Amino acid sequence: MDLMFDISGLTEDSEEFTTSKKDVLKFLKIIGVDTRFISYTPQKIYINNLRFSKFSRTREATFNKQYPDIEVVRSSLFQKICSKSSKHLALEIKPNSKILMPKDNFIIELLLEPYTRKYGVKLVYEGNYDLAVNPVILDDEVNNIFSSIFRGEGLRFRDKTSEIYPLVNVPLEWINSFLEMDGRDTIENKNNDELAIAFSQFLEDVAPQYKENVVSASEYIENKLKTEK
Repeated sequence: MDLMFDISGLTEDSEEFTTSKKDVLKFLKIIGVDTRFISYTPQKIYINNLRFSKFSRTREATFNKQYPDIEVVRSSLFQKICSKSSKHLALEIKPNSKILMPKDNFIIELLLEPYTRKYGVKLVYEGNYDLAVNPVILDDEVNNIFSSIFRGEGLRFRDKTSEIYPLVNVPLEWINSFLEMDGRDTIENKNNDELAIAFSQFLEDVAPQYKENVVSASEYIENKLKTEK
């Protein structure tokens, strides 16, 4: 049963809660929130999965009494992005590994932060690492596939041994819509191959769901070739 907590009782005969990350996460855990399904930043808490996080409105009210300056973001679009991303990350991330992060990529930071609690990974920005984040998004991945085919190079498969791909099945439109809602700068496509872009735009008009199908087909061919060796 989701009850309102008496915050004064939480700190009685114990240490007071500070605004440190450790204390914020500790407080969330005490009031019943599963912090494996939220992303922490000093200014905002982003819910990745509302059901699994158990971050009800009642718990949010309790949290806001203790931390009135930290906003709780309940974006359904961000939760969709997390759901898409987790399908790849669950297969790619190894527990307790060091993950090399790209610099200045806010959406990647949000997506990977909970995995420090889910899988015990450590996010690093230099030095030794086990896996590196490749920030390629769905739109660029599709255009990369088309570019390789149009150049006569055939399919070029991703490096899945040392890289992870949090955004490879997340469309640019979703990412930028979320970033705009959060008051942040949007991002642009990295692949500027005009022929690939024109072909993508043509397919967008006739088959709006084609992008994930293209990536899935590429992955199927890759797996098929591996099994035949």
